[in-house]
Formats: sequence, structure tokens, C-alpha cells
Amino acid sequence: MMTILFASSMLLTSCYSYTSVVGEGAQGNNETTKWNHYVVYGLAPVGVSDSKEMAGDAENYTVHTRQSFVNGLVSALTFGLYSPTTTTVTK
Repeated sequence: MMTILFASSMLLTSCYSYTSVVGEGAQGNNETTKWNHYVVYGLAPVGVSDSKEMAGDAENYTVHTRQSFVNGLVSALTFGLYSPTTTTVTK
């Protein structure tokens, strides 16, 4: 039973994630991270980060948006009424 629980927890570590590459992608390791705020199971955005603003004047960067473990935990504790995600811009 413990093996099944451990395997399930490893497979479900990130509910979803997607990556967008702008220009030639990240040229360094400079990261900026912000939370995006959604309500009603993620259907209605309340405050969403702007990746262009987070990148500043960089022309080449990578945007990674995901629901982290902490985001999923917060969503579970609020029964999905508040469902945050995390956006990370790497320049």
C-alpha cells in the first residue's frame, strides 16, 4: 500500500505545467516568479501575472507556468474556490 501511495504522489507532483519560449529562450539564470490568482476552480482570473512585464526589456526568455504543490495544497484547502498557479520567467 505504501508503494502505491508513494508512486501516486510522485506521478501527481504537478497537476499541469506548460512552457513558452520567447525568442531564443533564456540566456541566463535570472528568474522572476509570481503567483496567478483564480477563483471557482480556475475558471475566473482575479489577478494574472504579465510575463512581458516580468521579463522587462529582455528579448529572449522562457515562461514556465505550473500548479506547484503549494498551489495545489491551497486549492485543496479552499475546496477549489481559490486556485492559484505560479509563473516563472527565466531570462
